[in-house]
Amino acid sequence: MKELLENKELTLNYIPNHGAWTYNIIIPDSKDIKGKWGYIKVSGTIDGYEFKNMNLAPRKGLDMYMSVNADIRKAINKKGGDTVVVTMQKDSDNKLTDEHDIIECFKDAEILTKFKSLDEEERTSIIKDILSQNDENSQEKKILLAIKKLSSKPDGKR
Repeated sequence: MKELLENKELTLNYIPNHGAWTYNIIIPDSKDIKGKWGYIKVSGTIDGYEFKNMNLAPRKGLDMYMSVNADIRKAINKKGGDTVVVTMQKDSDNKLTDEHDIIECFKDAEILTKFKSLDEEERTSIIKDILSQNDENSQEKKILLAIKKLSSKPDGKR
């Protein structure tokens, strides 16, 4: 898990008629986190109240925010405009960052021999394509595609 906030004082915002986001907290320095709605999960505490597996909502060019539901607000006895103390970790940050991680995926899928039988240019292209993806979900799709292609070719050619 990646620490996003540690005992950070934030304002519990109130935006009337904003649906599930009527009460929210803005997560400072989060605008550069990659991912789309539903893929950015966080856990932590708000004023000591533990929350798990909550979604962060991306906002184009702005810091992300998280809704603060009625159960949390009741437990911490806070309303819009109040200050809360937040500790938050990103639940999954499993984006692959080096070739070794991808090789391990291919090994687990029992296609490493086929991958190694490709010429260096093809291997490099596959690795770069996977590593260039913006998020874990996109990387997973590229890895699965590579596995499928390599599995279907007896000689390991793409």
